[in-house]
Amino acid sequence: MTEQIVKDALSKVTYPGFSKDIVAFGFVKNITIDGTKVSVDVEVTSSAPEVAEQIKEEAITELKMAGASEATIKINAPVIPREGSSKGKNIAPHVKNFLMISSGKGGVGKSTTAVNIAISLAKQGLKVGLLDADIYGPNIPRMMGLEGVKPQIEGQKVIPLQAYGVEMMSMGSLMDDGAALIWRGAMIMKAIEQFLRDILWSELDCLVIDMPPGTGDAQLSLAQAVPVTAGITVTTPQKVSLDDSRRSLDMFKKLDIPIAGIVENMSGFIAPDTGVEYDIFGKGTTQPMADEFNTKIIAQIPIEPSIRTGGDEGKPIVFAQPDSESAKRFMIAAETIWAKIEEINAAGGVDNASVQPNTPPGVSACSTGGAAAAAPKAPEPSGESCGTGCGCH
Repeated sequence: MTEQIVKDALSKVTYPGFSKDIVAFGFVKNITIDGTKVSVDVEVTSSAPEVAEQIKEEAITELKMAGASEATIKINAPVIPREGSSKGKNIAPHVKNFLMISSGKGGVGKSTTAVNIAISLAKQGLKVGLLDADIYGPNIPRMMGLEGVKPQIEGQKVIPLQAYGVEMMSMGSLMDDGAALIWRGAMIMKAIEQFLRDILWSELDCLVIDMPPGTGDAQLSLAQAVPVTAGITVTTPQKVSLDDSRRSLDMFKKLDIPIAGIVENMSGFIAPDTGVEYDIFGKGTTQPMADEFNTKIIAQIPIEPSIRTGGDEGKPIVFAQPDSESAKRFMIAAETIWAKIEEINAAGGVDNASVQPNTPPGVSACSTGGAAAAAPKAPEPSGESCGTGCGCH
């Protein structure tokens, strides 16, 4: 047996669905010959197991017909994209993975992070949605260049808007400009469910959800409505921000949401004229908190003027200036997040059964205890409010 004889034999194996053979495609990578024993590596582009099996069977047949006493074919195929393997209640089962973007306090760049992470994931070839669940501060439409654009209605469903390869929906796209929302907790919880159930999201690989700051009704409602695959916390280097961020990370633990990492925003300042980075607010102060919660800092995003101008003008930096330092760091963060999501799914996914309400019908599991910390004996129903301001009665 010679290498040429092997290639001639394999040139009779056509790639399923095409008229071209695997040699002409360049899929035959390594040929090892030991007398009449032949071993071949074949690299294919399809993850379908039936394609690999057909090529393997036909290649072995052709090689033996060419005189090989033993033929071994190793097929190298791309990994089948993992779908969400999560269990429990899921009111949006067509979405494979849910990524919660959270922060302990406002003003740390959470929405900016959510926008740039979503676009970075889409640039990896994933089907991505972005839900602006920050009910009281819905500014993602502006950041995505969709300010003033109203979504279309199809039947009883709302069609999400699209920009930069991402599907997007926000309360800001449904409200009149400048209108104030004065809602109790129960109304927020209902809105979160409607955003998941009544929006015509595609078969998404990942829905990135920008949450309101803090650890309240919206976070609990989301965790009970869908099994959140992973969460990230956005913070700034100052201690006043880190104190609140610890509460956000502790919330992930109590809601059984795996932590994908921490984004340290406003981490240094890059001078636009020189490109020099200065640590004006400190840098790396988040590491002890990351160690405390057994996670890592997935990005240190500097203060870069183009981030601010890009957000104001609806031109996110990862799309408008992909070669900038901040854009590169967002892209690396998105790659790290997706690797963590795949790891979580490979290990069996997540389950939100433990955070479901365990109170009797007609009784609210309010934000003071939530489902995860509900008392053994639920209070008796009454016509009075529970006193938490959740609007349950």
